[in-house]
Amino acid sequence: MNVAEVTAKAKVLLEALPYIQDFRGSTFVVKYGGSFMDDPDPAARTRVAYDIAFLAACGINVVVVHGGGKAITKAMESSGLKANFVNGLRVTDAATIAVVKKTLDEIVNKDVCDAVAAAKGKPKGLPGDTVLVCEKLVVDDDGNAVDLGYVGDVTEVKVKLIKKEIGDGFIPIISPVAEGYDGMPYNVNADLVAGRVASALRARRLVYMSDVPGLLSNPPDPESLISTLKISQVDELKKKGVIDKGMRPKVQSAIRALEEGVQRVHFIDGRLPHSLLLEIFTDKGIGTEIVHG
Repeated sequence: MNVAEVTAKAKVLLEALPYIQDFRGSTFVVKYGGSFMDDPDPAARTRVAYDIAFLAACGINVVVVHGGGKAITKAMESSGLKANFVNGLRVTDAATIAVVKKTLDEIVNKDVCDAVAAAKGKPKGLPGDTVLVCEKLVVDDDGNAVDLGYVGDVTEVKVKLIKKEIGDGFIPIISPVAEGYDGMPYNVNADLVAGRVASALRARRLVYMSDVPGLLSNPPDPESLISTLKISQVDELKKKGVIDKGMRPKVQSAIRALEEGVQRVHFIDGRLPHSLLLEIFTDKGIGTEIVHG
């Protein structure tokens, strides 16, 4: 390695230093989702796991909420169940919720924990219904009445249990299942769970990792990235169709989290190498951040 390469590496570390100093002791919630979770190439998942372990090694309290939609659909097909969606939300009957819980807790959560452990992090898998309480979802994002079966809206996060794991040096890895008032497990949108967990923990940062670069002013054009978005601009972008489909629950959860004490929310592409570190520890960042304005 020549002097120029060594110097360039030192510059990168020095650029990260003030952020590391500033963020030490802060809580970050990372929503780990998107098709990169299902990528047959394990390299993408491995990079994300190393980024999470890196944040923890820098003294940041990292809490991970994972999705697992494709794994659930695959498990349902194996069980002879057909996936049914209403406005992007999975209809979940009694047979489906049993498959959902088993898949999320025993397969997806374990995969994420194994990846973080391989990166020398200290993960602690937490089935969502041990730390999340919910009521049955009866209204969708647009205010329409819905009945999706065992689909919930988080009403309580058991903060003490999550903080105990953090205090013991672990990285909590939470599945998006919550316990209903009837004692049954409920399927909950993972974006919504991440937002509620971030609010309850008064997280400094909430990061949504998915398979898009961030918010695009012209969705077909990856070069049209909106690097900073103010809450006041959201309604206009919804009307224009810029914030649509899968982005709606993310943005809705982001706004709610900001209104409840989270300082900033980031949308980044988990497929890009070390996008999490680049967004957090560099001056420019690479995704979209949503701020109060």
